[in-house]
Amino acid sequence: MSRGLDAASLLASLLYTTCAFAQAPDVLPPGEGRDIVAVACSQCHPITIFKSLRESDQGWRQHINKMVLRGAQLTSAEADLVVDYLSTVFGPGVSLPSAAKIDLPPGAAKELVDTRCSICHDLTRVSSARRSRDEWKGTVARMVFYGAPITPDEQESIVGYIQNNFGR
Repeated sequence: MSRGLDAASLLASLLYTTCAFAQAPDVLPPGEGRDIVAVACSQCHPITIFKSLRESDQGWRQHINKMVLRGAQLTSAEADLVVDYLSTVFGPGVSLPSAAKIDLPPGAAKELVDTRCSICHDLTRVSSARRSRDEWKGTVARMVFYGAPITPDEQESIVGYIQNNFGR
């Protein structure tokens, strides 16, 4: 398969990468690997996508491996740096000063959602989604599978709260 680009596509790609790299200091915290993330990941994603995830080392490794399989141009050493950087600055429990604080509506499981869900991602992912009860149940079950510290009773409470406030 040919990877040839016409001049306009090449220029557009170069400008996009340059703009993304220029935004890196404002969006990406400093650290070894930031420049690689700014260039390699911005080929397909806005840099701001990292702010909404809180993955562990293993979670970021899975994302990076998938991206390499999809064509991300990273050497093994660069991929290791990217995983280390992302898990350090966007790992579970890492607080981002620029993250918008979401005021959740009152309800029985508000505190659970606020404390359990925000460990791994910001709450805009919860407040902006509109899902059915079954979809929320599946989403919360998947988060438990990924390691969210939620008991079965808390899981039911969280699903009910999210469905009532952010359901379809």
